[in-house]
Amino acid sequence: MAEIQSNEGGGKKKKGGSKQKKLSVHIDFTPMVDMNMLLITFFMLCTSLSKPQTMEISMPSNDKKLTKDDQPPVKASKAITLVLAGGDSLFYYNGLPDYKDYNSLKLSSYDANGIRSFLLSRNKEATVKIQELKKQREELKISQDTLQARISRIKGGKDTPVVIIKATDNATYKNLIDALDEMQICNIGLYVIDKITPTETFLMKNYRSKGAFSKNTGK
Repeated sequence: MAEIQSNEGGGKKKKGGSKQKKLSVHIDFTPMVDMNMLLITFFMLCTSLSKPQTMEISMPSNDKKLTKDDQPPVKASKAITLVLAGGDSLFYYNGLPDYKDYNSLKLSSYDANGIRSFLLSRNKEATVKIQELKKQREELKISQDTLQARISRIKGGKDTPVVIIKATDNATYKNLIDALDEMQICNIGLYVIDKITPTETFLMKNYRSKGAFSKNTGK
């Protein structure tokens, strides 16, 4: 509370005969401290803490006894293989590789007009549905739990693509993180990280030689 104290002692009279009064203001901030503590307690109880976001990634198994029959099959029409070549470049191909046509391997980048544009075009139907759900969530038509459940079902649909990510020796952790970010941006539901094989190495050599490598090897 504010208090006004009057200091009349020691004042000198003016020529007109009136005495000058000095006023001092004292403000007590103790109630403000109590109010601040109540506000802090209110926000601590009512504010939801940020939850850590995790990504589900499937890694290749190290079990040497695992056969091809034990591995879940992936349809060639759904499979997209990304080969991280290092720097800002990566290669990709659809389904099964074509050893004779070096143009079956495509060179791309991590830009918006690169691999992202391709993945969004392949996953267009699911992306449109997810955007509509997010709009409904913003309008408070559905709950957050309902949104997450429906998004999971859409990403796991039978027509959504499956991305296989492989890295060369020149690739960095930043390249892998950028590729995983594209999976989230493009709403890819199923993606795995696998080891690069001689097949991808041959395809890159054949691409860089514009098909001359396949001619020399007789493929």
